[in-house]
Amino acid sequence: MTARLQGIHRYPVKSLLGEDLPSVTLGQSGIPGDRAWATRDEVRGGIRGAKKIPELMALRARYAEEPKLDSPAPAAEITAPSGERFLTNDPDAASKLSQAIGHEVTLWPLLPADQLEHYKRGAPDDPDFMAELRATFAREPDEPLPDLGAFPPEILQYESPPGTYFDAYPLLIISTASLRSMQAVSGESQIDVRRFRPNLVVDLDEEAGFPEEAWNGKPVRIGGAVVQIEMVCPRCVMTTHGFADLPKDPKIMRSLVQNNGGNLGVYASVLEAGSVKLGDAVEVS
Repeated sequence: MTARLQGIHRYPVKSLLGEDLPSVTLGQSGIPGDRAWATRDEVRGGIRGAKKIPELMALRARYAEEPKLDSPAPAAEITAPSGERFLTNDPDAASKLSQAIGHEVTLWPLLPADQLEHYKRGAPDDPDFMAELRATFAREPDEPLPDLGAFPPEILQYESPPGTYFDAYPLLIISTASLRSMQAVSGESQIDVRRFRPNLVVDLDEEAGFPEEAWNGKPVRIGGAVVQIEMVCPRCVMTTHGFADLPKDPKIMRSLVQNNGGNLGVYASVLEAGSVKLGDAVEVS
C-alpha cells in the first residue's frame, strides 16, 4: 500500500469550518487547538453543534496565535458569512454569533473533565429516544441505526467525553479512496471533504472501496507520530446540511447507508506524539 498524508485540518470551534495546516505536532489530545471551543445552546441547554444547529457550519474559525501542545488554546477568530470577524473571547462574541446563526448560544473554551454538568446533554428535541437517534443520524425508519456500543460509554450521558469537545476520539481520518468510492455511487450529490470534517486525509491512489476501515484496531504510523485506529465513524445528519457553496442533500445519507452502512472514515487516538506534515508516509502495522 502506498499512502501519503494529503490534508491536515483543524477546527478551532466545534461545528464551524476550520483551517488547513501544512504540518502539526500531534499530542494525546490530537491536533493542538482542535475543537477547543464550542457553543452552548441557551434555548435547549447543553453543548450543541451542527447536529442541532446547522447554521454553525456556515461560519469559519482560525487561530491568529498557534496553540501549544497540551496547553489551553488561545482565542480563535470567527468569520461570519457577512464577513464580520470577532474573537471567541470578545465580550460580545456570544451575541454576534447568536445573531449570525439566528439562535441564542454562548461560546465556551474547554473546561476540566470534572466539570460534568457542563458536558451533560441538553434536552432532546423528541422525547422518544429512538426518534431522537434517527433524527441525529438521519436514518429512515427502515434503516439500521449505528451500534452505540462501539462509542465511548460516557457519550450516552454527555455531549462529548468530558474534558473534550470531540464526538468520540481526538482524530478523524478519511482516505481519498473512500471519498472517490462514495462519489462514484452517489450520482449528482457532492461528496465534498468539507461535509465530513476529517482531521487527516490520507491519499490512497491505488485503493478502491473504504480501505481505512481495514485498519480498525491497528496502529498506524504517520510521519513522526503513531495513532491507534479505534472504530469506524458512523455519519450523522451534519453530512446532509447545506453550507458555503454546498446544497442541503439528504440523499447523501441514503447513499452512505446503502453503500457502506452509514459509515465513512475512522476515529483514532494518539499512541505516540510526534510531528506530521503533508506528504508524510502513512504506514499500517
